Parts: sequence; structure tokens; C-alpha cells
Amino acid sequence: MLKIVVGHSNDPDSFAAVEEVIQQCTTSLIGNIPQAGILFTAIDFEHHLILQRIHQAFPGIELIGGTTDGEISSVLEFQQDSITLMLFCSDDIEIFAGVGEQVSTDPFTATKQAVEQAKAKTTKAPQLCLTHPESLTTSGVSILKGLKLALGEKFPIFGGLAADQSKYQQTYQFFQTQVLSDSVPILLFSGNVIFSHGIASGWFPIGKTSKVTKVEKNIVYEIDGKPALEFYRHYLGTLSPSIEYPLAVFAEDGVNFYLRAPIAHDETTGTITFFADIPEQATIQISEAGHQDILSAAHDSFMNAINNYPGKEPAGVLFFSCVARRQILGMQTQQEYQTTKNYLHHCLPACGFYSNGEIAPINSTGQTHFHNETFVTLILGSS
Repeated sequence: MLKIVVGHSNDPDSFAAVEEVIQQCTTSLIGNIPQAGILFTAIDFEHHLILQRIHQAFPGIELIGGTTDGEISSVLEFQQDSITLMLFCSDDIEIFAGVGEQVSTDPFTATKQAVEQAKAKTTKAPQLCLTHPESLTTSGVSILKGLKLALGEKFPIFGGLAADQSKYQQTYQFFQTQVLSDSVPILLFSGNVIFSHGIASGWFPIGKTSKVTKVEKNIVYEIDGKPALEFYRHYLGTLSPSIEYPLAVFAEDGVNFYLRAPIAHDETTGTITFFADIPEQATIQISEAGHQDILSAAHDSFMNAINNYPGKEPAGVLFFSCVARRQILGMQTQQEYQTTKNYLHHCLPACGFYSNGEIAPINSTGQTHFHNETFVTLILGSS
């Protein structure tokens, strides 16, 4: 059995907020002892105090998490400047945490350390990985590559990169009672956990397909042998490349795609810098979406997960959405979660956050990819 509970507080005082969250969780636990948890908070809280208080309330808990660009839960729905905590209890699922530090120096070593640390505690076969890694000091694609090397190319990995309310200065990651930066914390689920997921963005590829012919990580120099900026000028005229028009980058099957959002360009060199790496020779198209398309994607993501859930009653759901979606939606952001809760027959414990990049497989049998501007739903339960 897997029992999941959630607490959420928007009290601006760190101590009052964590006390409220602990009380909410304790009430919902009904005597059960949590094995692990994941904490999402705004950047301005006293994070050490919060982590220490959670460990005092739930001794021995395996805890990860980090800072965000907005928080989501079934308690308070969408909030900013809040903290939300999801706790996991089970008698047949093992959930253990690990962390790798200095990920910008060597992402493969850091991710290997995190996985080995979590694996060393478990006696069962790992089935699922949750992560909330650094986003500013190194490439999220490199972090994901390292996790896939350590866990397997098709091992299911979910999560979102830590954020700092769009300041782009420093993010924090949590591991047990530690507040870290430049790290990759993970939760590894082993045993009888079952899950399903859905992803959707709302963006639709338009125009002709093209090839990325010269790129260095996240800086695209040429598309179809011409300056990358010419590609965008063809569609946008004098408008600058922006998050409203990301690239659809097609996966190995040539049908499914993930998004890459532009963040800067250079008029002199014709280069465009994106939020994440793009492979050389990748097939791409420019894409577009309206506000309603973006909101509908949250519903589609959730319904795909619900319809594919392999069990009877799910225990809880995690959401990972993108800071770019929040920026584009503005005052409509709260509708993302609301489009999902309206389709529940009962109140399913939910928790999530707005991230600097999302991690999830494109489909149930494919490899995990790194996404921009995407809404990810992960439903958890036990067999």
C-alpha cells in the first residue's frame, strides 16, 4: 500500500508556515509514519529552519526538494511565496534519497554518486526516480544524461529543475537537513510502486521541417546551413525569438517532440541561445500556441496519466510545469491545476511546482527527455 499526504502553507513566516504544513500532514497521516518526502518552497524562506523542523516532526525521513517559481497543491492550488510538502508512507515500497554535489564540475560523477547512495539503502529493484536538481550552474541535459547512465537509458525519471522566482541568480536544493546549490538530489522508489504519466505543452509545430546544422550545447549557430536567426526571421519577421515561439525538436521516432525555448540572440553572429541543449542534426520546426492551447495541455497531460494508470485507486499525483508557461499565462496560471482537479472523483493528494525545465519520458515506453514549456503529470500508487 502507498499512502500520500500533502501540506501547503502561504504564511510568510518560515516557522509558522512549516508548523502549518506539518500539522496538515500529521492530521492526514492518521498515525502512519512517513518514509520519505519532497518539499517545494519559494526562494525567500529560511530553508534550514524548515528542513530541521520537518526532521524533528518525522525522524529518519528521506527528504529531497528545492526552490521553485511557484507552488501547486491540492490544498491551496497555485501559490507563490509558499511551501508545500508531500509525504510517502508504504509497507511494501522502499523510498530512499541520494545526492550528488558540485554537479557543474562533473555532472556524470555527481549523478552517479546520488544514484549509488540511494541504491545502497534499498533491498528491492528500483522502479522510478524523482529529482529536483540545479538549473543555473550546469546543463539540465547533462544532469539527465548522467542519471540515465547510472540508472539505464529507459529508466523512468521525473522531476523539474530548481528555480528562484525568475531571478536567475541562485537556486537551492534540499537533501535531508542540508540546503545545497549545484547539486542533484534524488528519490529512488523500489518495489511495488506503480505509476503513469502524461506530458503536453499546447504548442504545435508549423512550417517546414529543418535541421540544426551547427550547435554548441544550447547555442545554435546554423539551421539548414544558414544563421539560426534567419530561420526565426523567416517566420517572425522583425520580432525577436522568444518563449512564445519555441523550437519543436523531434525525438528518435520522428513523430514525438520536445520543446526548446529561446532566451537570447546575437544580431551580429546570428546565433540563438536556448534554455537547454539541442543535438546537432536534430530535426526541428518552429511552434506556436495560444493561451487556451496551453491551458488545454494541462488537462491533456492529466487525462493521459489518468487513462493509462495501471491500478485501481491512485495514491497521489505530482505536477511539474514550466516557468515560461507561468510567465505567458500570467493571471491565468491558477487554471492549470484547476483544469485537472475538475476531473477527479475524489480529492487526490497533489503537489508540484513551476520549474526551470521539466524531466519526463515522452511516452510510457520511450526514453526520458528534458523539456521546456511542458506540463508533466505523474500519478503514483501501489500494486
